[in-house]
Formats: sequence, structure tokens, C-alpha cells
Amino acid sequence: MQINKLRKTVDSIDSQVLKLLNERAKVILGIGKLKAKANKAIYVPEREKEVYKKLIAKNPGPLPADALKAIFREIMSSSFALERPLAIAYLGPECTFTHLAAIKKFGASVTYKACGTITDIFSEVEKGMAVYGVVPIENSIEGAVNHTLDMFIDSDLKVCSEIYLEVTHNLLAKKADKSKIKKVYSKAEVFGQCRIWLESNLPGAELIEVSSTAKAAEIASREGASSACIASKLAAEKYGLTVLYRSIQDNAHNVTRFLVIGKYNAMPTKEDKTSIMFSVKDRSGALHDMLVPFKKYKINMTKIESRPSKVRAWEYYFFVDLGGHYKNPKVRKALDELEAQASFVKILGSYPAEEGV
Repeated sequence: MQINKLRKTVDSIDSQVLKLLNERAKVILGIGKLKAKANKAIYVPEREKEVYKKLIAKNPGPLPADALKAIFREIMSSSFALERPLAIAYLGPECTFTHLAAIKKFGASVTYKACGTITDIFSEVEKGMAVYGVVPIENSIEGAVNHTLDMFIDSDLKVCSEIYLEVTHNLLAKKADKSKIKKVYSKAEVFGQCRIWLESNLPGAELIEVSSTAKAAEIASREGASSACIASKLAAEKYGLTVLYRSIQDNAHNVTRFLVIGKYNAMPTKEDKTSIMFSVKDRSGALHDMLVPFKKYKINMTKIESRPSKVRAWEYYFFVDLGGHYKNPKVRKALDELEAQASFVKILGSYPAEEGV
């Protein structure tokens, strides 16, 4: 009797939640019309961060912050779909870690477009076939994703958000018999992240590189008991594979950072990050001189990577992440001084900084 009474209370609360969700949806439709009229972006990263921050600050519990954020991610995802069809390009096929990162950011109510390469993701967004793209930029163990860095050299797309995804690698196979495994499929980066485990547990297995972890799962599902793959639990569900070993990555804290790319800049918040790229003139101490303005204005640099220019030998592009929005006066002054000395400077985008996992 007590349970029935409590269930009736839950039903009453659900009715109130439903009513409020639909009232919210009506307001969202109005906002969508105004955005369409003004040709504004559907997804507004700075507004997303503001919503999450306010909700978490007001949350009295017992619902934990992560659960609250997950619920409102889906509420916002349905709002995107109400405003206008929203297509997100990602590195496919389904169930890749890039796909999981895209879902973490945009939820289940938008349309996802699987792309074969990172180049294809940029192309889909540039042509307007997708509104945003999600691309991997770096891993806490393996470092930068060079293909993504290279794409920014010629692309006019902006970085408008970032995503941190804790990556868990699992050994999957059709049958639970490790002794019969002769081949393991996965991405080269994944093999690097699971090197110690593979050497200790499958020293004689052939490691075969494929384009994605989801592709690895697809191949393993078609082959016999001698084949396995390293992929996500979602891939195991999709391709009917058994999870033989969980979390086989060598470092328990294995995080991949992804960028959301689009045609719009994000507006400033109080916690922003700016990504830039520049090239230096070929002279002694050039790179040191480029970095002086950031020290001068006390701007924190969180990342620096170099890539060959591919135009002239021994010339490089440098990619830098720094704290603050490019509209911030100190950041602007530092960038102006950088532009005065560098042979080329490009602001890739300013966006709300996410807390790493």
C-alpha cells in the first residue's frame, strides 16, 4: 500500500514535469523562429555552458550533477530538433569514440552523419551538409591527432566547443576463448594505448590496423573465433560481440579531447579557451620571440604543437591553445604583438573551456 501511494506521487510529479517540458518546448519554438529570422546558430556553446552552470549551482540533490547534466543534455537535444533540423558530422562508422563524443555533446535527438575521414567531416560542414562536425584533436597518452591539425591550415571553419571523453578500451570477440585469438583488429592509436596489456596477454597475436574501432568490431563479427578487436562496449552491442576483457588500456586515465567545428564563433564567457595557429620566420630565437607576448600579458598556454608547412622545407606551423577569449583585451594585445612578428597568424576559434575528465 505504501509503495502504491508513493507511485501515485511519482505519477503526479511526472505529469507536472511533462507539462513544464512542453511549456519549455513552446518557448524554444519561439526562440527558433527568431534565430532563423536573424540567421543565427542553433547551437550556442556559451548558452549551453550557462544553463549547465546555473542548474548545477541550484541543484539541492539528491540527483548528482552528472545525472542532472545528462538529463538536460537530452532536453536541449530535443530543443535543437524543434528549432531546426541539426546534422552533426563525425568520424564513422557508428560506435566510434568520435560518435560517442558527439552524442555526449548533442544528445540523441539530432541527426548524425558518419564520415569516412576527418577531411570528409570538414567538407560536410563547409558545404552545409552538416551544421557541425566533431573531430578528435588529442589523446592524453598518444598526443595530437595530426590529420585534424593539418585540416585547420586551409579551412575557414571555427572551433566553437570542445569535448572530453574518457576512453575505455575493451577486447571483444565472437567467442570467449582468448587462447584461440590469432588476430586483433583496431586503430593504430588504440594499439599504442594498450601496448603493455597486449604484450602480456596476447604476445603472439597479429595486430591489424583498420580505420576505426567500429570497423574493427565489424570485421571481428564476420570472422571466426581466431579474431578479436579492441573497441567500445557500444560496438560490442551493435555487432553482437562478447566483452572478454574490460579496460585494457595501459593508463587508467585515458582521455581524448574532441573539437566541435562550425561556421560560427562562440561569444565570451568567464571561462574560455582560444586556439590559434601561426608560422615563424626562419631565424634564430624566432619561436621564443613569438611566445614572449603571452608571458608579458600573463596568458596561460595549455598546448603547443608543431606541424611541417608542406610548402617549404624546414618551416613549421605552430598550434597553440591559450586561456581566455580572443575578444579579451589582454588576449587581443598579445595576438596583435604576435601578428607583428609572425609570418602568419590565424585564430581558429574561441570557445567555452570544458573541465577535463
